[in-house]
Amino acid sequence: MNDQKVGTKDNIIDAAIYLFNSKGYEGTTVREIANKAKANIATISYYYSGKQGLLEECLIRFFEPYLVCLEEEVEKLEIDHPLICLQRAVKRILILQSKNHLLTRFVWREVTIDSQTSREIITTYLMKERYLLKTMIQSALKETKTALPLSMIIIQLKGMLVMPYVNSQYVQEVWGLGLQENYFIEKYNIIIRGWLESLLGKAENPYSQNEKATYIG
Repeated sequence: MNDQKVGTKDNIIDAAIYLFNSKGYEGTTVREIANKAKANIATISYYYSGKQGLLEECLIRFFEPYLVCLEEEVEKLEIDHPLICLQRAVKRILILQSKNHLLTRFVWREVTIDSQTSREIITTYLMKERYLLKTMIQSALKETKTALPLSMIIIQLKGMLVMPYVNSQYVQEVWGLGLQENYFIEKYNIIIRGWLESLLGKAENPYSQNEKATYIG
């Protein structure tokens, strides 16, 4: 695929993400996406088979790398302390979501809508997400004791990962920080890290040698 085609496809998906985020999926038309992307409507049909195809592409672009963050850390459970793996996964997810904050906001809002698409997402991506989080947290719980049930830890952690991106304006009002700022990622990551340590205890080596401070540049 040549650079022009790649550029056109990227322009279309970027336009779709922007409009889906600002107007909602149902409130956005294919013509609006085409105008925003400076592309022909037929081009959208050719590359993405219309608006539904664009929605599916948005979900894939978000959830595939999101799950990789979790999968790779689960694979390291036999090498590093479980708490380190979990904390590292959290930071990677925060970085990923902040780099793609418009897509992140749209996706997390979309899955709250009771639709065929959201049910399919829950069946595939979110069930896998829950399994991976559960695996890491269960491994960490073997090292300590907490009165909070495993299911509640998963729910609360998921809430902390999602909330800033769904309620970005509220976060900006409280902290005066944009979600793309390195300082937001660093500050919020420290808060979640501390919360996890309060529940699961501290690892002997809280920072693995494999962990890199890769905030958005």
